[in-house]
Amino acid sequence: MTAVPPSSRDPWTPNERLGILNGWLVSVGDGFLSVSVVVAGFAARLGAPNFVIGLLPAIAGGGWMLPQLLVASRVRSLPYKLPVYRSAALVRLLTYLAMVVVAATLADRPALCLTLFVLAMMVNALASGVAGLPFLEVVSKTVSPERRPRFFATRNLWGGLLAFGAGLAVRGILGSDLAFPYNYALLFLLGTIAFTVGYGVFGRVEEPPDEPLSPGNLRDELRAIPQTLGDAHFRAFLRVRLLLAAASMAEPFYAVYALRDLNYPVATLGTFVMALTGAAPLSNLVWRRVAERKGSRRIIRYASVSAGLAPLVALTVGELGLPSLAYLGVFVLSSVALQGFNLGHTNHLLNISPPESRSRYIGTLNTLVGAALFAPVAGGLLADAAGYAAVFVLSAALYAAAWWSCGRLRRDA
Repeated sequence: MTAVPPSSRDPWTPNERLGILNGWLVSVGDGFLSVSVVVAGFAARLGAPNFVIGLLPAIAGGGWMLPQLLVASRVRSLPYKLPVYRSAALVRLLTYLAMVVVAATLADRPALCLTLFVLAMMVNALASGVAGLPFLEVVSKTVSPERRPRFFATRNLWGGLLAFGAGLAVRGILGSDLAFPYNYALLFLLGTIAFTVGYGVFGRVEEPPDEPLSPGNLRDELRAIPQTLGDAHFRAFLRVRLLLAAASMAEPFYAVYALRDLNYPVATLGTFVMALTGAAPLSNLVWRRVAERKGSRRIIRYASVSAGLAPLVALTVGELGLPSLAYLGVFVLSSVALQGFNLGHTNHLLNISPPESRSRYIGTLNTLVGAALFAPVAGGLLADAAGYAAVFVLSAALYAAAWWSCGRLRRDA
């Protein structure tokens, strides 16, 4: 007798529960180790120039995506992908611990501290790229397409609430008497603990085996790129993702602009994290409804509007000299957009990818987009040359271009 797949409203399966719990713990870790707020604030405290601050999210985002074409060629023939995920998670744990030690012991030598911290971030990001494709493969095998919007929305909803608590802790620790750099080292340690437990939880998923496929290699994957690009729906999605990646150049400078130009106190970083994480649960309720009724294309389009408003609000608050409470709107808009992108991008890519070419589609898209995610480095150079306002205006224009390009995305994906 053929098993009946669960409907979108049935109780969660054990595998789905593990995936959701993983998302909650990772959200907490992201709260403590927010690259655009906490890590950027740490780098600014060390006196890092803007191009280095711009490099931080570029490493986190681009490093996650760049190795995935190579990973796709390696995991394609593997019936089980979780062993690759577990190995990469171990590397990530070791690099997080290295960041904690570097921050706690070398802050009195800023150049060395920044160099080693960035190197640890690079290794961590590459390892996350190795884990990213197996993660999506396992999710695609254990969560049916009609349940994915609810699955990811539930991960993000309660994960956002838990991460809001992390933001409270960030504000409390940075506003406490704990001296620099131990305050940041403690934040990094708490994030490391959350990530470690989260990786362990997902590693317990019972993964069904894939059908045997012939082994792939990087040369074959590179040769297959023109074939993948021959898919008009894939090309349209790639164009949108490249524009959004370039538009993200402003994100690491929202917090730095607040500290350096607007002179907000350092404890405000915790409030920024709270705004980022507190807006996530409510926005996920909306995004989930949009996903179920309108599809991923509409999510990406709406999220582009929210993301494009964030740099304009930052400029307005700065020009009018408004207090930090008004500046929270920047992070609320960014958070709403991020949650929409996370849900929309994942669903759209999985829905337009043929099952037999899923790894190739994921690897090709993420590798090509990964290079564009180094736009914040250019944003840092632009900020040094022309100020933060130039970065924010260019970012808003690129988000508008991405919104326009969403019109060509497949409507039923």
